[in-house]
Amino acid sequence: MSVVKINVVTMPEDKRARFEERFKGRAGAVETTPGFEWFELLRPVAGTEAYLVYTRWTSEEAYEAWQTSQDFDRAHDGGGDTLAPVAERSQQHVWSYEVVESAAPKGS
Repeated sequence: MSVVKINVVTMPEDKRARFEERFKGRAGAVETTPGFEWFELLRPVAGTEAYLVYTRWTSEEAYEAWQTSQDFDRAHDGGGDTLAPVAERSQQHVWSYEVVESAAPKGS
């Protein structure tokens, strides 16, 4: 059963462009991590300042292995001198879910 981790990051409007730039410049190491299935950065449109950083994993163990890896540390080091620290005054927390059911488009 897949697990989903949603990092909820409340970002003031004046920090959003920098926050998004950090993700565009990320190393991409998560994509080669065993157990990784999906990543999305969701920008708030209306009614909230909270970005959602969505990742999907084959198991809780795969996610925990990523969190304790050197690649995770490098990916979250602030983006280097030119982009760090974008989120120092933001609020963030992680929601955890198990995938009970999912669907994809049917083939034509």
